[in-house]
Amino acid sequence: MTTKRIKVEALARVEGEGALDVKVRNGTVTDLKFRIYEPPRFFEALLRGRQYSDAPDITARICGICPVAYLLGASQAMEDALGVEVGPEITALRRLIYTGEWIESHVLHVAMLHAPDFLGLDDSLQMARTHPDVVTTALRLKKLGNRLLEVIGGRAVHPVNLKVGGFYSVPPRQALTDLLPEIEWGIEAARMLARTVATFDFPDLERDYLFVALRHADEYAIARGDLRTSEGADVPLAAFEQHFGEHHVKHSNALHGLTSDGRPYHVGPLARYAVNYDTLRPEVQDEARAAGLGPVERNPFKSIIVRSLEVLQALLDARDLITAYVPPEDASAPVTVRAGEGVGCTEAPRGICWHRYRLNDDGTIAEARIVPPTSQNQPTIEEDLREVVTRGLNLPDDALQWRCEQAIRNYDPCISCATHFLRLKVDRG
Repeated sequence: MTTKRIKVEALARVEGEGALDVKVRNGTVTDLKFRIYEPPRFFEALLRGRQYSDAPDITARICGICPVAYLLGASQAMEDALGVEVGPEITALRRLIYTGEWIESHVLHVAMLHAPDFLGLDDSLQMARTHPDVVTTALRLKKLGNRLLEVIGGRAVHPVNLKVGGFYSVPPRQALTDLLPEIEWGIEAARMLARTVATFDFPDLERDYLFVALRHADEYAIARGDLRTSEGADVPLAAFEQHFGEHHVKHSNALHGLTSDGRPYHVGPLARYAVNYDTLRPEVQDEARAAGLGPVERNPFKSIIVRSLEVLQALLDARDLITAYVPPEDASAPVTVRAGEGVGCTEAPRGICWHRYRLNDDGTIAEARIVPPTSQNQPTIEEDLREVVTRGLNLPDDALQWRCEQAIRNYDPCISCATHFLRLKVDRG
C-alpha cells in the first residue's frame, strides 16, 4: 500500500489563517481537509445586548477588505426589523459606495493575490518586476476604489459615514463629479485588465456547481435583491434558513454551509455571473464573449476573469450613478425603535453575506446570526480540491502544492493573510 500525505501548514496570499491536509492511498484521495484554524471571534455573541445602531460598525470589523458588505447587510436587516423605508437616492448612494469596495477588493485579488499563480511567480513583488504595467495599473485602480469609499464613507478602511437608515451626511455633487475623469480612465483600464487575465493558461477543470446569488430585476445585483439558484429556485431573504444551513466540522473553525438537503453550493463571482448574466451591461457581455465565456462559466480557475469583468461593471455603474447624482434632502430615513426581527443580504466580493437580527422593545439586540461567504463556500472548495488532487497525482509534490493553493485562491477566501509559500510535507509509506 502506498500512502501519500500532503500537508500545507499555512495558506499563502489569502486573507487569514488556513491550511490543507490531503491523504492519498494507492492513487485514491482518502481524506481531504481544508482547515480554517483562525480563532473564532464570536461576533454574534458580542452583538447581543448592544443597540441596533451598533451592529453595522461592529460587524464591519469582521473584514477590513469588505466592510461595506457588513455595513449594508446589517443596516438592511435592522431596517427590515424596524420598518424603515429607505428612498431611491440613499439606495443609489449605497450602490455607489459598494462599487468602490468591489473595485478595490477585486483588483487586489486579481492582480496581487491570484495572478502570480497563473504567471508562475511567487508574489506581486515578482510581478512588479516582470509585469510592471499590470501592477501599476492595478494599484491605480485600487486607489480609485478606495477614493470612492473615502468620499462617500469618510475613509477607505472601515468607513464611518454609514448608518441604519442611510448616512450621517451625504457628499456634495462636486466631490463625486471630480472623480469622473479618473473613472473614465478606470473603465478602459478595467477593460484591458480583463483582456490580460483572459490570456492566462487555465487548468482544465469544470464542475457542475449549484450556484446561489442575489438577483434583482433592474440591475446586476450587488446591494439588494432576493436569492436565486442556478436550478431556477427563487428564495426570499427571510426564507434563507429554510433552504440553507451550517454545521460544525472538527477540522475547521468556520462553519460549513450546505443546502437543506445536504448539498454544497457555490457563492461568489461565478454564481453571480451565472444567475445575473442577462443584467450585465452590454459592454461587459461583449468583453465576456471576447474572453471566451458563455452565459455560465463552470471552470473555477476562470473566476479571475469574471472578477475582472465585475470591476468593469462596477466602474460603468459608478460613472452613471455619479452623473445622475443629486444629493438627497435627508441623509437618512427616520427610525422608530421597536421590537422586531429582520434580515438583510448583500453580495460581498466573495459572495452572499446574510444577516438576521431579533430586537427587544428598547432596540437592543436579542439574537444575531451572520452567514459569510467563505463558510458557505468551504465544502465546495474541498470538493474542488479533491478533483484537483485526483487529476494531479502524477505531478511532483511542489507542482501539486502550487495547484492546490491556486484552487483555494479561486475563491479569494476571506481569512486575511498575504504572505507567500506554504510548507509541504509528503509522507510516503
